[in-house]
Amino acid sequence: MTLGVFDIAGRAMSAQLVRLNSSASNLANAGAVSASADTAYRPLKPVFATEYEGRTGRATVSVLGVVQANAAPQRRHEPGHPLADAQGYVHVSAVDANAELVEVVETARQYRNNIEVLETAKSLTLETLRLGR
Repeated sequence: MTLGVFDIAGRAMSAQLVRLNSSASNLANAGAVSASADTAYRPLKPVFATEYEGRTGRATVSVLGVVQANAAPQRRHEPGHPLADAQGYVHVSAVDANAELVEVVETARQYRNNIEVLETAKSLTLETLRLGR
């Protein structure tokens, strides 16, 4: 299979959507409280791999999956909280909202860059077709 610019940019855009969805899920669960460390929300992180095409050396990205980060939830003393354990502690998700917002902005930029690549490739293809008339 030969990878063209449309394939490469399309795969990159799909990867950025996985990245954006992971960050959106993390942001939605920032500050989520749980009764135990085992049930506390763990941030999601997408795992990517570079795929090389042997004949041309072109590279693209594939999504291997989405995994939970090893970040331990924060233990906070809130004896009045309905989910507090016998010692009065709750467990708060280890989501860094600021880092996730930076990730969202970076993802949006990368997605937009790929849209520009597709728009440029489309323009060049149409111009080539016009010249061939």
